[in-house]
Amino acid sequence: MKPIIKLVIAVLLLVCLADMPYGFYQLVRFAAMAAFSYLSYDYFKANQDVKGVIFALLAVLFQPFFKIGLGRTLWNVVDVIVAMGLFYLIVTSFNKKKG
Repeated sequence: MKPIIKLVIAVLLLVCLADMPYGFYQLVRFAAMAAFSYLSYDYFKANQDVKGVIFALLAVLFQPFFKIGLGRTLWNVVDVIVAMGLFYLIVTSFNKKKG
């Protein structure tokens, strides 16, 4: 389940690079906050505290209630970095299962 959540959020973050209606960005923020909160909890439960803290911070960064005004360009950079990090975690988790 975790790889699917990561993949969906990564794709949504990359779609945010396009010019979309404002409501789409709000939806992505809610989805990202929920997904990152779940992933944080799951990593803490698995005693992977560093990943748990990272995902907790991402949940706070993407939460839609108290907006963090980074500007469109900086948000695009954040979206790409987070999406690439999620893709990296997906690939490494599949490589660990194979090896």
